[in-house]
Amino acid sequence: MIEINNVNKYFHGKKALDNIVATIQERSIFGLVGTNGAGKSTLLRILSGVLEADSGQVLIDGESVYENPSAKAKLCFLSDTAYFFPNATAKTMAEYYGVVYPGFDFERFYQLLDKFHLERRRKISAFSKGMKKQISILLGICTGTKYLFCDETFDGLDPVVRQAVKRIFAEEIQNRKFTPVIASHNLRELDDICDHIGLLHKGGILLSKEIEDMKFHIHKIQCVFQDPVKEAAVQKELDIVRWEKRGSLLTVIARGTRQEIYMCIEDKKPIFSEILPLSLEEIFISEMEVAGYGIKDFMG
Repeated sequence: MIEINNVNKYFHGKKALDNIVATIQERSIFGLVGTNGAGKSTLLRILSGVLEADSGQVLIDGESVYENPSAKAKLCFLSDTAYFFPNATAKTMAEYYGVVYPGFDFERFYQLLDKFHLERRRKISAFSKGMKKQISILLGICTGTKYLFCDETFDGLDPVVRQAVKRIFAEEIQNRKFTPVIASHNLRELDDICDHIGLLHKGGILLSKEIEDMKFHIHKIQCVFQDPVKEAAVQKELDIVRWEKRGSLLTVIARGTRQEIYMCIEDKKPIFSEILPLSLEEIFISEMEVAGYGIKDFMG
């Protein structure tokens, strides 16, 4: 388990992380999402022990991670821009990782290279950006570490590859103690892979919840009312995050269970009503608007 206790970090007098408190449970896929400059990369580097928090503490299985080889041996950090030695091949990088991580699984690494159609003796510099990302992820998985921190590592992977990586993560979680933490600004990359989401904004965590629980308590509804009085009553009774009307069609994002929202709407006798699936991206945008950071801030 990873415990983040009141972590603060400053750069040149500016606060990058603001009293971060969170817990990352074992054998779950944790997504760290947020706006550009929210502090995702800084937090991952503190979790990895690359940076020291100015105050607060990060514990990896009860041990402080900073300058602690015992704690660091349990994790692998993949930065947003993967570094490979000049003229390195997948094979030579695996040999290097094998020195740093004694538990590196060479057999599995070469099997995965074959599955992803990546040549082990070809220079990595000749690979595409997406292929380099794939090699980075496969190296991280095969270290055998308990925790794997990925900073924008999934960005740029095509849907087929992302699903393949998702299956590999699921296999790892099933077969051993494995907890990946994935930081990204692209929620579509994380919507179908993460169990838990931490939402960062301006260096602080707005929320940290299980995705299923998050989606259970917020819904999108489209409806049409003939009576404006009943429409106004809906607006008063629901815990509304977003309210938009185009012509006669009303689109509402509201907090509450599906049953609670459905009963409130149907009690007002709408001409039409429908509860629609809400994506993680829509939840993120709605929460950002509540926090005062919305699309309208970028419009003239």
